[in-house]
Amino acid sequence: MLIKPLPDVTSDKHAETAATLQWVGMEDIAVPVAIPSKGNKPYSTSAKAGVYVNLADPKAKGIHMSRLHLMLNNLAELECNKANIDQLLDNMVASQGAISQQAKIKLAFDLMLNKPALLSDESGFQSYPIIIHAEKNNQGYSYELEVTVAYSSTCPCSASLAQQLYAKAVHKSFPGDTIDKAELMDWIQSQAGAVATPHSQRSYAYIRLAIGANNWPDLRALIVQLEAMIGTPVQTAVKRIDEQAFAKLNAENLMFCEDAARRIKFGLEALDYVQDYWFKVEHQESLHAHNAVVIDQKFTA
Repeated sequence: MLIKPLPDVTSDKHAETAATLQWVGMEDIAVPVAIPSKGNKPYSTSAKAGVYVNLADPKAKGIHMSRLHLMLNNLAELECNKANIDQLLDNMVASQGAISQQAKIKLAFDLMLNKPALLSDESGFQSYPIIIHAEKNNQGYSYELEVTVAYSSTCPCSASLAQQLYAKAVHKSFPGDTIDKAELMDWIQSQAGAVATPHSQRSYAYIRLAIGANNWPDLRALIVQLEAMIGTPVQTAVKRIDEQAFAKLNAENLMFCEDAARRIKFGLEALDYVQDYWFKVEHQESLHAHNAVVIDQKFTA
């Protein structure tokens, strides 16, 4: 008895209903990636990938998904840079024969940075969620980057109200026309001097940058830039002198979510490789059970 070759339904059968489809593919594929970093060796991490092609042939039963997976596996042996992703997109289209002309990739991973403390010699690791979106279409290649940055925000209104309470407490504790400096210093550093503190909250900036066919920025340097725009990035391992310096830094950078958003907007406008951007700042309130947010973008649809 002659055994027939393994069936290939994708190639041998036609679609029951003829129609083109915009994107077909797979998501959450595990793949190791090596992220380039200027002046440092590539950063190796694990990513979850989505790979897609269009189905331009209305009669084709489906795409060859296993071919996309095999193309993606090649990324494990390469540096994850723009040139190699461009080539991967080309290979994904070519792997489908004549049924596809477009491809896109989504790579999601955490970039781990070793961050020094503000004053001491301590340091610690912090992870930053990154997503790279890459697409090849009839106009060429285009890229988007998504970055999430955590920071601290201290409410200006709360700071002002705390200062007023502090002034009232000084007036009550020192009713005379003059104040002995040593006595005042002792009072400030005692429990009595702990009158009120402004409320602060852990906050987040979710930033999406459209960079078109421009070269990718160095991701480590981009994170440093974004944190510098805001001014109060969260810390890792610290000593008391670092915690005190952080308290001072917050006092020097009192901000509503609108203030943080304007800092980010001004900073993004200065990045010449950014063609478009979208961002959301989220202040996870300690006073309220809800969050304060700002959403903005360069161009509106």
